[in-house]
Amino acid sequence: MGPVLGIRSKLLRVIREFFHERGFMEVETPIRIPAPALELHIDAEPAGNAFLRTSPELHMKRLLAAGHERIFQMGPCFRRGERGKRHHPEYTMLEWYRANADYNDILVDTKALITQIARDVLGGMDMSYRGKEISLSPIWERITVAEAFKQFAGWDPSAKYDADRFDLDLVDKVEPQLPQNVPVILTDYPAEAAALARRKPVSPNVAERWELFVGGLELANAYSELNDPVEQRARFEDCARQRKELGKAVYPLDEEFLAVIANLPPSGGIALGVDRLLMLLTNSASLDDVLPFRD
Repeated sequence: MGPVLGIRSKLLRVIREFFHERGFMEVETPIRIPAPALELHIDAEPAGNAFLRTSPELHMKRLLAAGHERIFQMGPCFRRGERGKRHHPEYTMLEWYRANADYNDILVDTKALITQIARDVLGGMDMSYRGKEISLSPIWERITVAEAFKQFAGWDPSAKYDADRFDLDLVDKVEPQLPQNVPVILTDYPAEAAALARRKPVSPNVAERWELFVGGLELANAYSELNDPVEQRARFEDCARQRKELGKAVYPLDEEFLAVIANLPPSGGIALGVDRLLMLLTNSASLDDVLPFRD
């Protein structure tokens, strides 16, 4: 664990230097919150009469709405019931948001960040992960969800969405077929699978969301942020209904977030799993190999 801790320390330093050099402000938001974002398959860990955050997203968007244009945060997040080689109930998340931007601008940031990490932490753009040779150069594959599903699963979820089939086919049929030797952007998700992303103006059944995969690992999830309070409330309420039908906990709506979302400028944001990125950089098979303490 000693070498991994050293690499982790260097990784955190490189990330902070990257954002400070680009005029981002580092922020801290509450870890214990009264109202987690409502998403169908993400469960929050109770903490007394509140919850541990699954993401700092809603509080960071409140800062955007208050006029802070470039912000980032690294810190602990929590999800209940998640345990496996790539999942852990406590994990470190990096999130950053930009006002007057969209998910394409966030992609530019992400390519630059990964390039900087490769140079400063690995010493170059080429690496090996679990027997796969990978180039981290900023020439990445980009494929839409519709294209990937039609090719690998035989249907288009953007045309007719089926939540259960979508989740199963994404994991079992699509993700294993994505290129493994370069970073891959899977983009333009069905709107129903992007609870906090805005719809594409020319294709309203599709949302401006992409995910980053490297060597078979899902590393990041990016949005053009939804800033319509009416649609956001409707999405939260629909998710609450679905969670209730599934017997899941239904969290209260974050009324403070909904009250200011109309002030949110056109924005882009992303969540990147720092522990999974460390797995990649250290050629580790499991999160247990990169976390010094495990419950």
